[in-house]
Amino acid sequence: MGRGKFKGKPTGRRQFSTLEEMSAGTSASRPRTFRQEEAEVEEDERSEEESEESEDETEKRKGTEGVIQIENPNLVKPKNLKAGDVDLEKTTELSRREREEIERQKAHERYMKLQEQGKTDQARKDLERLALIRQQRAEAAKKREEEKAAKEQKKLEARK
Repeated sequence: MGRGKFKGKPTGRRQFSTLEEMSAGTSASRPRTFRQEEAEVEEDERSEEESEESEDETEKRKGTEGVIQIENPNLVKPKNLKAGDVDLEKTTELSRREREEIERQKAHERYMKLQEQGKTDQARKDLERLALIRQQRAEAAKKREEEKAAKEQKKLEARK
C-alpha cells in the first residue's frame, strides 16, 4: 500500500549497543577515529616486530609487485635534482620540431635579404616586370602628350 510522496525516515531513532558489541569493539557509540587510532597503534606494533625480523624489505609494495619483478620501459621515473647538482653550463638540446622551426625562420630571413637585394629568381622577374610596366607607362604618357599637342595644333589651325 502506498504511503504517498514522502516516506518515513529512521532519523530520530536511537541505537543502543549491547554488552557483546561493546566487548567486541564494534559498538556504534565508539567514534570511528578512535578505532582508526587503535588500528594504527596495533599496526605500528606489528611493523616494529616485522622490521626487526626483516630489515631487507624496506618498501611496501602494492598488489603483485612483490611477487612479480617487472621492468616497465614506459614508466617515467621522476628525476629529482638538487639545487647543488644542477649544471648551469650545460646547454639544453632542442627538440626536432624546435630545431626545424628555427632553421625555417633563418632560411626565410636569408631569402628576404636576397629578395631585397634582387638576387633571387623571383626578384629578377619582378624587376623585369616592373621595368616593362614603367616603359609601357612612359610610352603611353609620350603618346598622350603627342595627341594633346596634335589636338592643340588642329585648334590653332582651325582658328586661323
